[in-house]
Amino acid sequence: MSVDAKRAMIEWLGPILEESYSGTEGNGATLISSSEWLKHPGSVGKSILGSIHILDEHGAELPAHRNGVVYFDGPRFEYFKDPDRTRQAYNERGWSTIGDIGRLDEEGYLYLTDRVSDVIISGGVKIYPIEAEHALSSHPRVLDAAVFGIPDEDLGERVHAVVQPVRLEEAGEDLERELIEFCRARIAPFKCPCRIEFAAQLPRHETGKLYRRLLRTDRSTGGV
Repeated sequence: MSVDAKRAMIEWLGPILEESYSGTEGNGATLISSSEWLKHPGSVGKSILGSIHILDEHGAELPAHRNGVVYFDGPRFEYFKDPDRTRQAYNERGWSTIGDIGRLDEEGYLYLTDRVSDVIISGGVKIYPIEAEHALSSHPRVLDAAVFGIPDEDLGERVHAVVQPVRLEEAGEDLERELIEFCRARIAPFKCPCRIEFAAQLPRHETGKLYRRLLRTDRSTGGV
């Protein structure tokens, strides 16, 4: 959830919201109250299960405010009948990851950035699609947004978006230009989509998890 959306919810409902982060693997978990969040906007909280470690691509532990892969020194788990995937989830110190990227602050609060599998590599630069999703979703004419990378001959990947507008009949080139300009006014232009498609609904799990891979696969294989 974007910082603006979470702040608006707290202002509307009062400081009664609690947010948690964990995976079905059960290797770690965090929790944050509304009062804590207002002091650490964007955080998903401090650990309540397993110590958190942020590692770089070589497995070295990173200092505060540096993005890396989130590992937990918590309970062990195994993927059903998938020993290779289980092995890849652990490092040599026995810490495990479910593939999320994030950073810690000096007080140990975790901030999620994205998932390893969703990072866009465009022109050799890493782009986290959640930044553009939050920017687009803050537009009053947008109900939902998905940002992902699609193949590009020159850059390797380019940033692409599918948006669910509040009013589907408003979808078109004018709204596309407006949203791209809106995004570029809020984050670095290279992080914003070059093109935006519109859809009546985005593929989400009933828990709210966005299935970017379905959208990405459709467009990588020439589907609609």
